[in-house]
Amino acid sequence: MQYTINSPVKLNANISLPASKSISNRALIIYALSGGRTLPQNLSDCDDTNVIIEAMRYMPEVIDIKAGGTAMRFMTAYLSVMRGTHTLTGTERMKHRPIGVLVDALRKLGAHIEYIGEEGVPPLRITGRKLEGGQLEIAGNVSSQYISALLMIAPILEKGLELRLTGDIMSRPYIDLTLWMMREFGADAEWSAGDTICVKGQPYQSRDYFIENDWSGASYWYEMVALSADRDATVQLSGLMDGSKQGDSVVKYIFSLLGVKTVFETKQDGRLQYVTLKKNGRHVPRLDYDFAGSPDLAQTLVVTCCMMGIPFHFRGLSTLKIKETDRIEALKTEMGKLGFVLTDINGSELKWDGTRTPAGTAGTHAVIDTYDDHRMALAFAPVSMKQPVTINEPQVVSKSYPHFWETLRKTGFKITETK
Repeated sequence: MQYTINSPVKLNANISLPASKSISNRALIIYALSGGRTLPQNLSDCDDTNVIIEAMRYMPEVIDIKAGGTAMRFMTAYLSVMRGTHTLTGTERMKHRPIGVLVDALRKLGAHIEYIGEEGVPPLRITGRKLEGGQLEIAGNVSSQYISALLMIAPILEKGLELRLTGDIMSRPYIDLTLWMMREFGADAEWSAGDTICVKGQPYQSRDYFIENDWSGASYWYEMVALSADRDATVQLSGLMDGSKQGDSVVKYIFSLLGVKTVFETKQDGRLQYVTLKKNGRHVPRLDYDFAGSPDLAQTLVVTCCMMGIPFHFRGLSTLKIKETDRIEALKTEMGKLGFVLTDINGSELKWDGTRTPAGTAGTHAVIDTYDDHRMALAFAPVSMKQPVTINEPQVVSKSYPHFWETLRKTGFKITETK
């Protein structure tokens, strides 16, 4: 399937964003470990969250988390402390995504986990048991989801967990989000030093919990405002908190450098906040940024800067190679179709010098491949603000933003489907 997208001349929209996938997935694990009876409110309806809900509801012998990387990592730790034996599997791509660092760490805590096929990757056979806990060391530059998975089970370990992170610590905002949510459910979990986290063996407390909307999803609307030719372009987004613990809330700062102003407003209910995005007409001539704390924003900013003609040097991208696809290679290939030649430095940095090849100039209509990666489709759709673009396999957005295309249509985008 393909979607060819043409943008409206004017951009003026009120957008109901999806709930945060990051918060939803953490809330479900913590809720289950707390013995909660009432599901968290405003759960994300994306694929990643739904596979966790289904797994916890039925706890089948074989749990297929499909393409859910977060679900794979969180459920690996969760099943290690729950009674029963389960096989955890996923898509063909998932069977090649590394999980050995997490499995090794859990085994050191006493978990019983076997590889069914190739060492270091799913599928896994996990037999849950009571774990004692104690001290553990893990590299800080691995996926923060490994670290979050270990932290979330720590309060039910007899001795809790003292987790030391060695080397550089990647995606620290996501670790901080996990700790904050654990404390919301009564856990005693804190950084005790710059590289060590201590979690006491103190059980969670069940409580009602309301989930904020998704700052990652907001990033694509920031991108549309930035790329729009409409000087009066305005987008209002619902359910985002000022001072959010979501790492990707930094998007409001990054896009302030690219000419997008963010205004917060609290409506009558006093809980939900609304964010209005407007163009302010000014942007930096070049952008240097380290995405170590928010790697999921990288695709959005690569596409935005190129389409705005803003040279960049982005660092902290090493984890992009082990996402749904190798996002660095995917970006280089697809931006090449638009005439932008990106330079990859050691698989952890991307640069663009500001030049565009003739193949990508006026009148070009690129067909973008998505590589089974939701963020490729979401980040490239706003290219339509500058020129028509076709997205292959657009349904991949269901992983994090199921109603994205429907919302675009309601906003005035023309989307033509071909098969």
